[in-house]
Amino acid sequence: MTDGARADWEQHIGRRGVPGQAGHRGPAAGLARPAGLRATSGQGHVTLDWDPVPGAAGYLVYRAAGEPYEPLDHGGGDVLAVPAGPYADTSGEPGRVRHYAVAAVADGASAGPLSDAVAAAPAAWAGGGTNGRPTVTIAVGAAAGPGEAAGAGPGEVHGSGPGEVLGSGPGVLARPWQPMIGSEHLSCLLRRDRTGGRVIGTELREALRIAHDELGVRGVRAHGILDDDLGAYTESAGRAVHDFAGIDRVYDELMELGLRPVVELSFMPAALAREPDQTVFSYRAIISPPKDWDRWAALTRDLAAHLVQRYGRDEVVSWWAFEVWNEPNLEVFWSGTPEEYFRLYDVSARAIKSVDPGLRVGGPSSAAAGWIWELRPVLGVFGRAGTPIWWTEWGTTPTHFHHVGDTVFAAAFLLRGMASALDRIEGLSHWVASDHFEELGAPPELFHGGFGLLSVGNLRKPRFWALALLARLGRSRLPVQVSGDGADGLVEALAARHEDGRIGVLAWNVTLDQSKIGGDLRLDRRVRILVSVPPGAAYTVRHYRIDTGHSNIVPAWERMRRGALWPSDGQWAELRERNTLDELGPPERATAGGDGVLELGFDLPMPGVSALELTP
Repeated sequence: MTDGARADWEQHIGRRGVPGQAGHRGPAAGLARPAGLRATSGQGHVTLDWDPVPGAAGYLVYRAAGEPYEPLDHGGGDVLAVPAGPYADTSGEPGRVRHYAVAAVADGASAGPLSDAVAAAPAAWAGGGTNGRPTVTIAVGAAAGPGEAAGAGPGEVHGSGPGEVLGSGPGVLARPWQPMIGSEHLSCLLRRDRTGGRVIGTELREALRIAHDELGVRGVRAHGILDDDLGAYTESAGRAVHDFAGIDRVYDELMELGLRPVVELSFMPAALAREPDQTVFSYRAIISPPKDWDRWAALTRDLAAHLVQRYGRDEVVSWWAFEVWNEPNLEVFWSGTPEEYFRLYDVSARAIKSVDPGLRVGGPSSAAAGWIWELRPVLGVFGRAGTPIWWTEWGTTPTHFHHVGDTVFAAAFLLRGMASALDRIEGLSHWVASDHFEELGAPPELFHGGFGLLSVGNLRKPRFWALALLARLGRSRLPVQVSGDGADGLVEALAARHEDGRIGVLAWNVTLDQSKIGGDLRLDRRVRILVSVPPGAAYTVRHYRIDTGHSNIVPAWERMRRGALWPSDGQWAELRERNTLDELGPPERATAGGDGVLELGFDLPMPGVSALELTP
């Protein structure tokens, strides 16, 4: 795809925040003003926190310094709303006072009234060296004080899917990344051509296997299962012809890996499209409404019936859902009107439910939670007014070829997102597993800012290692309390215990401000960890690290590439050997004192991730 075409895509797909100003009349009109806004000055940042607003999907943080309030822009090219406080503004200047206010967000398209304002400025920098790094204390277990693990409430069910409970009740670590992961359209599994010398289908299959085996992922969500390359719908002599053999081939591939599909109903077959010239992506997926609604209903009904017949009713009912289209509230994905999309949803849901009421239908699969409020009456018709919302696409940036995807910043950002999802939503699907991804054209070189956790060649990026460290934590979540300069706004942590007594503590340091992808010395911190264990208990401590020089394969390639876009055979072998989860130093032995507290300390750069594993 040409640079001009990519620029046109970004102009149409880009979302610079929630349209409108605070007080916009719409779904957010009934939201209360956030109360209790408070600001804390710290080195390199101002941390804001506020009381939750019932019914809010998130919050916009506004800032002003003599000018009108504007939402803070993190520079990520996506929506500006954040799920909750605390929020660290790292874009200010030391000593320059700014005024802040917060508004609740209903659905990604409207904001409620502004809170009362507070004023604050970042503190002055103490300079480099150890004395220049404020200390953040992470207390784990009883050292965190009374109360449940952060975010866990008595009796809540966390991340439960059909037929499997991932966690329930207080003190259980949910795993929102496991229900599903994103992928390029699944017909790519059948391809034998190459990118960077690597066979596309073979490598995509291996990437999905790695996600299943190493991260515990159970499902795959992808576009285009109804595209013409799989041949599900054609017409002959004016009659509709349904042929699901191509879909069977790719779904069988997933099933053999132990994965299950999210059946996203997209895009429109050419023979069924009202406007077949309306397309998206380099593979020209058709974004048109159907020319015949009855034939669309028959296609979706027959597909559901075929899947039930082929794989069994109990199996298909256990899948996460049928999903109606992809982000139809964006003009690049739907050429019809909103009303026509809601008709598509209604027709699809009725057709699938006619096969078996137990089959689940998701949607609207909208960008930034748009149209959620308009959909609720439709859900009510089917007795699903309280249907949970799954985030089936999520990542560091919506921008193709953005170098942030290959950085340590993205690794820490991923952990912040997953931690925010704990106990709030059932699934947060990372977009995507593999850099074999061609929406705007084939990958031009090895590390090109692709969306994948894994590169072409299935090298594990820093983001992959971050999710792998999260997956290594035990099931029993431990209370964690973070305090000090940058606590929760910059430095966050999770901790959990395995059944055999091993304790894991995962900490990361990151801002949402993408102007600081490469780091900022003012935001580096000294971390002090206090873990409650039996008095005198001894542990072997291993410290895994993701930073510029650890668990980061990108610099190794930059040193050896010498202008090449892709590695040679020998360089592939060397990169695979270096592609490791690295320890900061050799294992150490630590013993708790008579007070039953084990104390550990280390420096944590921004961005950076540390994982401590304590083995009795």
